Amino acid sequence: MEISGKIIAVLPQATGQGKNGMWRSQDYVLETSTSGEQYPRKVCFNLFNDKIDKYPLAIDDVVTVSFDIESREYNGRWYTSIKAWKIEKNAVNATPAASQAASVNEPATSFTPFEAGNGAENGSDLPF
Repeated sequence: MEISGKIIAVLPQATGQGKNGMWRSQDYVLETSTSGEQYPRKVCFNLFNDKIDKYPLAIDDVVTVSFDIESREYNGRWYTSIKAWKIEKNAVNATPAASQAASVNEPATSFTPFEAGNGAENGSDLPF
């Protein structure tokens, strides 16, 4: 199965010792980028051991994740994992990001500085 979207969270890496030696597990949260969706979906997926190094991911990376879903039972409860086995970084159009970064550095034109008398008439020091 595959899903595409933007990485919105990189969760702390977990490590441990198993019967086959040390293991590492890294979880990521992806927000879907399906156009026309009013409410994008969030999916938490997992990379294990050497795949963490093979597919380095950071927040705001746009990716397509190939994964397997597995459920298992433990003490009468079922747990589901989404295990990624391949990740492709998608090319992102840099023009909107560059123009957005430029607009962030521009000074605000409608800024009104706080005046001490703004809230004084109602006995409050708050400006609203």
